[in-house]
Amino acid sequence: MKKALLTLLSVFVLHGLCNAQDDKFKALFIYKFTQYMEWPTSKQTGDFKIGVLGGSPITNELKAFTAKRSVGQQKIVVEEIMSIEDCPKYHIVFVPAKASSNVGEITKNVANKGVLVVTDKQGMAASMSGINFTKVDGQQTFEICVKHMRDHGVTATKSLLSLGVVVE
Repeated sequence: MKKALLTLLSVFVLHGLCNAQDDKFKALFIYKFTQYMEWPTSKQTGDFKIGVLGGSPITNELKAFTAKRSVGQQKIVVEEIMSIEDCPKYHIVFVPAKASSNVGEITKNVANKGVLVVTDKQGMAASMSGINFTKVDGQQTFEICVKHMRDHGVTATKSLLSLGVVVE
């Protein structure tokens, strides 16, 4: 009984560590995406805002990576998104898997508003988001959909396209 309990506890601890590593990876890449995207002129003043929908551990990781950093002359600010109607005021909107049922409404709200929608659920880049985190052979990576980015009013550089898996 003790051995089974220790094994179960080990699985939970290791799973938590893997999730924490995934969150760090995703936060780092969301920050790096800022360097490989082109936003419309209307989004090149004020703070550079990254929003996380529905609360997620990635919020704190993003805040750590972006502290005292900027995009050009814009200071990076990370916030939790309180309402889907607020999404257009952000440059990047991250939608964790648990909030993915909202992506359709989000994409309608950010059409041609200069917002990169980043998701975390299998198949979302092919159906709605600009970038989607996924795993290939156990390795964390990301998919990119140029069409969805264009629909949302942002453009990825060729360098970013070469780093991810382009989907249509």
